[in-house]
Amino acid sequence: MNATSMTSARLLSAPVLVLNRCWVPVHVTTVRRALCLVYRGAARVVAPDTLEVHSFHEWVCLPDPPATSWLRGVRTRVPVPEVIHLVTYDRVPRYEAPFTRRNLYHRDDYTCQYCGVRLPVDRLSIDHVRPRSKGGKTSWDNCVLACVRCNTRKADRSPQEARLRLMRQPKRPRWSPYLGVANDKQLPSWQRFLHARDEVR
Repeated sequence: MNATSMTSARLLSAPVLVLNRCWVPVHVTTVRRALCLVYRGAARVVAPDTLEVHSFHEWVCLPDPPATSWLRGVRTRVPVPEVIHLVTYDRVPRYEAPFTRRNLYHRDDYTCQYCGVRLPVDRLSIDHVRPRSKGGKTSWDNCVLACVRCNTRKADRSPQEARLRLMRQPKRPRWSPYLGVANDKQLPSWQRFLHARDEVR
């Protein structure tokens, strides 16, 4: 595979935010799938700055498209979309997030739930609010992220016994699929739509 095809393959797998008919984020798909939806007329490309929507032909023919990457063909180049808008779908799918280490990091936003410091993964640990030695379970309702310092201070005690206070009570999250994308992988052009979704939740 040459450098050009490697770049195209990477771009086709890049993430695209999907908005429903009501402009609420409902999913993250790939550029490949997004362009297929737009080409079939099931979606339109959204220009994040102006909120203009474009059909496939309009998007490809824009003289100055709001894109930072292009897929290059033999005779043309296609601007890579970052946000698309579904024409008819108006639901907001929800799912129960499985309890995994990765999802716990997402729920707690890589932040110690005792001191509030945001840290890299290698400086965080999983703490059982009610210690396992006292019947505490490994579950959404009993596990939080803790920095090494706070976890060492808490040891095999309850937060009250260790004189620590939780920032918030742990609970099972309900996430839309797009939240499965780590914060550092989300594109800047998505932010206005993600904030809008938070307002309608």
